[in-house]
Amino acid sequence: MKIRLLASLFLLSLLAAAGPAVRSDMLVSTSWLAQHLNDPKVVILHVSRDRTAYDLGHIPGARFLALTDFVVTRDGLLNELPPAATLKSVFESIGVSDDSRIVLYGDTSVLPATRAYFTLDYLGHGDAAALLDGGLPKWTAESRPLAKDSPAVTQGRLTPRPRPEVVVDINAVKDLSFAATIAPATSPVLVDARTDKEFAGGTPASSEIPRPGHIPGAANVYWIQGQASKTDMSLLSEAGLRKLYEASGVTPDRPVVTYCNTGMQASQSYFTLKYLGYDARMYDGSFSQWSNSKDSEVRK
Repeated sequence: MKIRLLASLFLLSLLAAAGPAVRSDMLVSTSWLAQHLNDPKVVILHVSRDRTAYDLGHIPGARFLALTDFVVTRDGLLNELPPAATLKSVFESIGVSDDSRIVLYGDTSVLPATRAYFTLDYLGHGDAAALLDGGLPKWTAESRPLAKDSPAVTQGRLTPRPRPEVVVDINAVKDLSFAATIAPATSPVLVDARTDKEFAGGTPASSEIPRPGHIPGAANVYWIQGQASKTDMSLLSEAGLRKLYEASGVTPDRPVVTYCNTGMQASQSYFTLKYLGYDARMYDGSFSQWSNSKDSEVRK
């Protein structure tokens, strides 16, 4: 009995050291999707800024979702969440229902798809959504079939269950920033998903970012480092992703808040950290709001 107890305790210690379990349901492979193209419960969404790639050839059965359909400009800030009622209408119009299994993919960039995931997670339907690993480029590289017709869509029925806790506002970020500067080893982690040049304030000032730099206490993890390469949208291995983020202080016991310029790049970091099982949130106003706020400190 004592030996079995010791063995159990040893196993638990190994599991704790390994960190939270990966949420494998958040990512589907091209082979999985190929086997489920005709599943009536699977709703495939081609998410992009425009229809160019979709019209040239998309995954059979995929419906087009434009980025502009689920982001708005509010108080001068780009890419903000619309009201839940608006989002309900948008997703229902492309056939998303409460019992749908939603597969999101991008064409030239993964960011519109990860932003759509963040939006669905805010709506309370993140558990039903997944990202196609590698997106359209991987699907086409494998010589899988493409279609040019837009499928007939039956209106969906979606029940919004908003989760405002996944969206962090500027006042909360001010508190997080203060905590991160005085207790960097124990506070929640602020992850800046932009390039190191942007983080260091090496880009010119603009109306969107009048004060280049970063939020005090933030760690810089450029979102694209979580991909296989700049052109390959496939996620790194679990071990590679954990190594990437843990090097910047992201550990299972510390909540993490992502931000970028306008909430696009940060959505990929948000998705990845959720996939790894971490407690992730996003500062949707991001550095555009922070840089324009007169009482917010900017560091370089």
